[in-house]
Amino acid sequence: MNKNNSTWLFENPPNVAVITSANILHSGKPILVVSHDSDDGAWQFHTDENVSIDNAMTVALARIVALDPSIQELADLPLGWIAVRQEVKHSWIRIDQTQS
Repeated sequence: MNKNNSTWLFENPPNVAVITSANILHSGKPILVVSHDSDDGAWQFHTDENVSIDNAMTVALARIVALDPSIQELADLPLGWIAVRQEVKHSWIRIDQTQS
């Protein structure tokens, strides 16, 4: 991302708050599950481990993109959808959660 945001792919600004976990930020665990919540438009970035409120953290979207640039592939993920992958080297699989 450059300073004038010309390469910023998300509709949300780089400083929008997103939810993630301490395991990703402090332990270097990979982001394997991404959700774009339909109720409030929030983004969530998680490992494949169970999410605990005690482990939850709020950071700027730009920090998540800096940690894992492949997240930019999901910039157009619709509201109510999730994206998953088994490992960082695998492609993202998009799933429509609004149909369940």
